[in-house]
Amino acid sequence: MHITFRLIVSLIIVMAVAAASFAYIQVHEEKTRLQEELEKRSRLLADSLEDTVDTLLEKGSFQNLQKLLEKLGNRERLSGVAVYNEKGTLLAITTSLTPLLQTTPKEVLNVLEKDTDSSSFDSLPNKENYLYAVPLHQEDKVVGALAIFHNTAYIQARFFHIWRDAFQRLLVQMVLISMVTLLFIRWSIESPIARMAERIKKLRMGETNEPFIVFKRDPLAPLAREITQMAKSLKVARTTAEMEARLRQSADSKWTPERLKEHVRIQLRGKPLFVISNREPYMHVRKGNQIEYVVPASGLVTALEPVLRACEGTWIAHGSGEADTETVDETGKMRVPPEEPQYILKRVWLTKEEENGYYYGFANEGLWPLCHIAHTRPTFRSEDWNYYQQVNEKFALAALEEMKGTVEPCVLIQDYHFALLARLIKEKRPDARVALFWHIPWPNPESFGICPWEKEILSGMLGADLVGFHIQFHCNNFLDTVDRALESRIDWQHFAVNRKGHTTQVKPFPISIAIQDTSNSITVKKPVGFTKEIFLKNIGIKAKFLGVGVDRIDYTKGILERFKGIERFFEKYPRYQGLFTFVELGAPSRTLIKRYHDLIYEVENEANRINNRFQKKEWKPIVFLKKHHSHDEIEPFYTFANLCLVTSLHDGMNLVAKEFVSVRNDETGVLILSQFTGASTELQDALLINPYDTDQMAEAIRQALEMPTEEQRVRMQAMRDNLHNHNIYRWTAELMDKLVQLRLEQESMAKPV
Repeated sequence: MHITFRLIVSLIIVMAVAAASFAYIQVHEEKTRLQEELEKRSRLLADSLEDTVDTLLEKGSFQNLQKLLEKLGNRERLSGVAVYNEKGTLLAITTSLTPLLQTTPKEVLNVLEKDTDSSSFDSLPNKENYLYAVPLHQEDKVVGALAIFHNTAYIQARFFHIWRDAFQRLLVQMVLISMVTLLFIRWSIESPIARMAERIKKLRMGETNEPFIVFKRDPLAPLAREITQMAKSLKVARTTAEMEARLRQSADSKWTPERLKEHVRIQLRGKPLFVISNREPYMHVRKGNQIEYVVPASGLVTALEPVLRACEGTWIAHGSGEADTETVDETGKMRVPPEEPQYILKRVWLTKEEENGYYYGFANEGLWPLCHIAHTRPTFRSEDWNYYQQVNEKFALAALEEMKGTVEPCVLIQDYHFALLARLIKEKRPDARVALFWHIPWPNPESFGICPWEKEILSGMLGADLVGFHIQFHCNNFLDTVDRALESRIDWQHFAVNRKGHTTQVKPFPISIAIQDTSNSITVKKPVGFTKEIFLKNIGIKAKFLGVGVDRIDYTKGILERFKGIERFFEKYPRYQGLFTFVELGAPSRTLIKRYHDLIYEVENEANRINNRFQKKEWKPIVFLKKHHSHDEIEPFYTFANLCLVTSLHDGMNLVAKEFVSVRNDETGVLILSQFTGASTELQDALLINPYDTDQMAEAIRQALEMPTEEQRVRMQAMRDNLHNHNIYRWTAELMDKLVQLRLEQESMAKPV
């Protein structure tokens, strides 16, 4: 109320000053105009009388002169006229002026002396008169003066009306603006703030999880967003505290962001964590004149972003967004996430040639098909290898710069893009604790042996203290490859490689994702009435059953095989035609590589072929949505799908399978999972298939659609329990524990007995 009063008073003062200023200017302009008009009128009257008065003076006809002046005295706004001789003596005067003229006005004396016109507003005791005097001549000699007096009361009346009108307008405006201000404050500020306060209270009390809904241009929108974010953080803290309390009560060992943060703080003794990857967690792009950030479609980002949030470290990555350079400081760094900064993102810039040679060339036309048994021939070019070495050296320099001043820094290198990086860092910083996690499979020694730079890659990887894979089978393949290619000692009992006095442990660490506790989920609730039927209608699908697949468009994901399995399903079970629709959310990837570019065309053609064969009226069996989808866009598909198809031909882990399970808080839905994924070793309650066996895939789809709800719940509960117990925080904790332990063991062994 005090703020409202001060605001209204301030507005009134500003309005009053403005109104007074404008009224003063208007009065001044009007005064000038009226004075000029009065002077002009007096001059015209004087000119018309001058000859007549001169004639009467020359004849000495003072009686006729007096009569003339009496007649003039009846004119509107004319007070009277007086005539003086050359000595200033009054000769004739309008009777009404006699009481006012006790002496000769100084303007008259001035006219007689200087032979020039003169005027004044204050020659008479009554200030409401204007005097205009002109000289009278006979034969070029001044013989007297003619004085004309005008009543100026109307001018003052005009000024009064101007001020009065200004005051009346000000009064009306004050009333209107006060009312509008009160209504605006009530409707646009007080009411939203009151509603916001009530919502904050409910959030604080845990009575709601719904975010604030405000219009984009609402002045309170930024505040609402920040409070929503704060409320989420508060909810996370409350959920975590409740979970920790339950864990202590039940002696459980589930990992949370807070537990990981404290664990890593103890392990690293407060030192920062450094993560290095090719893919950045946030990239900035242009949309019109605005710069917005997007989260790239990447399983690696999905897995590691919660870790950096928990550990408050530094993520070093390739800055690939078109507006990335405009959002960082002079050192190429910024704090992320943008809405709630928790860690540092350091961007490394690559030339177009470096990106083409290192990323598209050696990494994705060479190592990627080499490690994935998906029957695509790898391509090796010496110029690509040169760029691969050059970029690894560039990232090593960036990492070493960030690690300056940190004793025994802990470094997590991610994936096949940086096979040489561990050794480059260890050569300059032997005190660094370096782990390399290989997110893709490792093939058998015969397959990897075709790489022309096999020894250089293995030597670079063995610069790490710890090399991690998703499953033990890949660890075994890696050790077999090292045993055949390099002079080294393999410790099969402890799964370690000793080469040139350096020991590298090789261990399986099945990566996972963050999953919220079902009973305290902070996931934003769906709008009331947002059902599966409404969702399908909104996306233009008419079907009873829904299947979903989420992939980068990559030949290792088995998308073509998946479509063939769906086709076989409709052949064997035609009763599902018109009832079941499969939606493929395909994100174009690495389109500069011919194999990937051609694959998009093949996937589209295969979807069209199957649709042309089976579609009926408004129904079609496959909907292929080719674009990058955000997590928020994907989640409703996971939520409402009856089944999720993951048919990778060869995959290190495949986090899509785990994402689908994590979203299903209703504990229904069926996961159909390729046996050639790392996830299949953990999610045993999925329907495991061979993606090359179309009949088996068709049967799995039928089984999923006809599976009783209770069986779905049992399977989904088991998989969700697995994700709860083996989440991304546990993955990080186990990897960090092993890395720190290895360093301590080596330091202990180095001490003299």
